[in-house]
Amino acid sequence: MKLIILNDYDQASEWAAKYIRNKILQFSPGPNKYFTLGLPTGSTPLGCYKKLIEYYKNGDLSFQYVKTFNMDEYVGLPRDHPESYHSFMWNNFFKHIDIKAENTHILDGNAADLQAECDSFEKKITAAGGIQLFVGGIGPDGHIAFNEPGSSLVSRTRVKTLAKDTIMANARFFDGDLSKVPTMALTVGVGTVMDAKEVMILITGAHKAFALYKAIEEGVNHMWTVSAFQQHPQTIFVCDEDATLELRVKTVKYFKGMMHVHNKLVESPPSEPKKN
Repeated sequence: MKLIILNDYDQASEWAAKYIRNKILQFSPGPNKYFTLGLPTGSTPLGCYKKLIEYYKNGDLSFQYVKTFNMDEYVGLPRDHPESYHSFMWNNFFKHIDIKAENTHILDGNAADLQAECDSFEKKITAAGGIQLFVGGIGPDGHIAFNEPGSSLVSRTRVKTLAKDTIMANARFFDGDLSKVPTMALTVGVGTVMDAKEVMILITGAHKAFALYKAIEEGVNHMWTVSAFQQHPQTIFVCDEDATLELRVKTVKYFKGMMHVHNKLVESPPSEPKKN
């Protein structure tokens, strides 16, 4: 496990975006070899998405041969609703890059058979060769995707009832009206994310500090589902200073002492392909 500690949100977002960029470039995707990327929604990844858009516009990165799988989607919210995760991904990321619509995969919260939709999503991931890099964020209660506290750590994509804390946290996107917030969602399982070759979790802000402490300094616990990634062979937690406030001083010093090595992971590749 790696813990990357940056000064602030912008630096954490840029580090994460550079890491994703380098992973795609090193993979050398092509028409018969797609890079598969798992993606989150929410406010935390927005800075990372803006940087990835910048790399695309600068000609440093193409998403032509990238397939994406999103973590979750609300149940019952129209696809074109401004707060649906379909809308979020297209407005904040997909429409600004060269990814093909057929290569973006987002769960359908309006499917006639929701569990069949979840099962189909798992099959699509398998058919794509599994996920190379799954990027995620967490809630203040340590949930990953919509795997709320108490979720099975071997769970697969399924229908999930949202916790009251999650509904309250998301009310800001629905004019502060709790009655407008969906109470159910489709979500990848903890086990689904664990199957990815690599996992990168973005954690920023003091309000996520206790969750980061639970994620890395205490044991694996289904009440803090993000803690499961202690047992993944390739996990990177990317955070800002504020998110480390609950960690032991020696933990922070230990990981900061390795930043000179970890920063090599985001150095610009010797030669980057330019768009025609």
